[in-house]
Amino acid sequence: MVAAVLSLAIAGLALGAILAIAAKKFAVEVDERVPKIREVLPGANCGACGYPGCDGLAAAIVAGSAPVNACPVGGNPVAEQIAAIMGVEAGSTGEPKVAKVICQGDQSNAVFRSEYDGPMSCKAATMLGGGPKGCSYACVGLGTCAQVCPFGAITMSDKGLPVIDGELCTACGKCVEACPKKVIELVNRSQPVWILCNSQAKGAEVRKVCKVGCIACGICAKVCPVDAIEVKNNLAKIDPAKCIKCGLCAQKCPMHTIESHVKGEDKKKANITDECIGCTLCAKNCPVQAISGEVKQKHVVDQEKCIGCELCVQKCPKKAINMQ
Repeated sequence: MVAAVLSLAIAGLALGAILAIAAKKFAVEVDERVPKIREVLPGANCGACGYPGCDGLAAAIVAGSAPVNACPVGGNPVAEQIAAIMGVEAGSTGEPKVAKVICQGDQSNAVFRSEYDGPMSCKAATMLGGGPKGCSYACVGLGTCAQVCPFGAITMSDKGLPVIDGELCTACGKCVEACPKKVIELVNRSQPVWILCNSQAKGAEVRKVCKVGCIACGICAKVCPVDAIEVKNNLAKIDPAKCIKCGLCAQKCPMHTIESHVKGEDKKKANITDECIGCTLCAKNCPVQAISGEVKQKHVVDQEKCIGCELCVQKCPKKAINMQ
């Protein structure tokens, strides 16, 4: 009995020694920058960067297969810290983004063609005849986006549409990937005007299934003073790079499809100085007829009408207009 115990102990010690030697011989050295980068990363492990969690991204950055600004959650601040660790320039992650639901087809606005009785999955409902709503482009409303959000930034309203908390949203893109109808987009946080519709159906069909859908009437494109809106495939789209945030499109939309957070009191208004020569170019180019005056006489701006588009500033040959 004693001999058996001794033999087992000796065998255990021998195997332990062998494992220790093997571990030392075949040990893989970890670059000290990996744990440093891992500590800087947010730790969300959301996978929005395309790698398996923050550990995977840290290793990829050190290996050179991922850029230092690959983390969409951390944005520029995290990119700069990682760049310092790597000894390189951070570059820019671009303008901060936030997820936006581009559909208003809730229970009060959308027409339902059937009652869904199945798994609480937007994908499952979509596979079953395209979903319960009359509009085949509309948000299904079962909350798959809320389920996959790793930050708790999405909740479902009592009318069946996702509500995104801009403070909690990190623009990781998980909700965008999960939405089978593609009614969630990542938009610039600074953009205050959105067209909240995803439908490419013709106007007559849209009216039958939604109270607030885009009918491709083109009014928004016509009134936009900088041609920032284009109607394509029966749907109006705003080019954020061109949009001057005047809010005129939202005011004129007959279907109330366009949401605007433009606040008139926050915008600067045009002011014409004594340098004005009365050439009338400002009045001719004002999209809201806010400028008046006689030829060769100083013109005036109606501050109540002015939308702060600055077109008059651009057209004035004497630089006699400023924004105040």
